[in-house]
Amino acid sequence: MDIRRARDAAELAAAEGLLDGPARPEWSERFLGSAGHLMLIAYVDGVPAGMVSGVEMTHPDKGTEMCLYELSVDEGYRRRGIGRALTRALADEARARGCYGMWVAVDTDNDEALATYDSAGAEDEGLFVMRGWNLRDA
Repeated sequence: MDIRRARDAAELAAAEGLLDGPARPEWSERFLGSAGHLMLIAYVDGVPAGMVSGVEMTHPDKGTEMCLYELSVDEGYRRRGIGRALTRALADEARARGCYGMWVAVDTDNDEALATYDSAGAEDEGLFVMRGWNLRDA
């Protein structure tokens, strides 16, 4: 397995099977061109097998932390440690960038994701409630 940082929209398009939908070129360029945004792709025999995206978040009284925004492993490559390796690679990148921590929001019934993050060294920080705003329909 080879984990590499995505650098252009073509890489994201080639790995769009790992995303929830098509990789739109304009959104891909915006993501990759934004400071603090990164996507790591795991390749097995040259084939995109998994990806993790992260976004740095900075606050005046806390410093910078990394949000693990999304993790995906192709169904045919699951249970091989790819998700754990991607999560650890993102944590290593966050550490190298000077982030004081990394976090992820996970549905409480997503046992596979919880097991992956636990195996990569995440700690349970307790339950919380998440609220969202749908700004597309407003």
